[in-house]
Amino acid sequence: MSDVSPIEIRPLVIDDRRSWNRLWCAYLAYYETDLPEAVYASSFDRMIAGNGGAAGEFRGLLALVDGTPVGLVHFLFHRHGWKREDVCYLQDLYVDPDRRGTGLGRALIEAVYAAADEAGAPSVYWLTQDFNAAGRRLYDRVGTLTPFIKYARA
Repeated sequence: MSDVSPIEIRPLVIDDRRSWNRLWCAYLAYYETDLPEAVYASSFDRMIAGNGGAAGEFRGLLALVDGTPVGLVHFLFHRHGWKREDVCYLQDLYVDPDRRGTGLGRALIEAVYAAADEAGAPSVYWLTQDFNAAGRRLYDRVGTLTPFIKYARA
């Protein structure tokens, strides 16, 4: 018999606000970012709307182990100038540090892949910081590193 608890991946629901907030704050802290409460509120509301089927809105999923939220992923379907179908942008991925290396990150990415397949989106892409060594080890196993370099408005 296995000691490993099963992973549950499910869409965010309105009652998840406190757990989601804890996870997203920890994710943002990793990137040395803090946002005003209005951004937390609007982001969560958008994901709830997106999970409910609102077009053009972000969607959010939680990873739970033994009923406890331990990870999250946010993603968005959007138009692309080179494709007829929408593509999927995976914006945020976070797993509690004590749960890393257990398959949760992979399970969250694969859940986004499944949502993209269901929506007919031919590609899923994401960005990460070059210093995110742990994340990049996972990304190298589940995705393909591209040669693109990101620029932002000065």
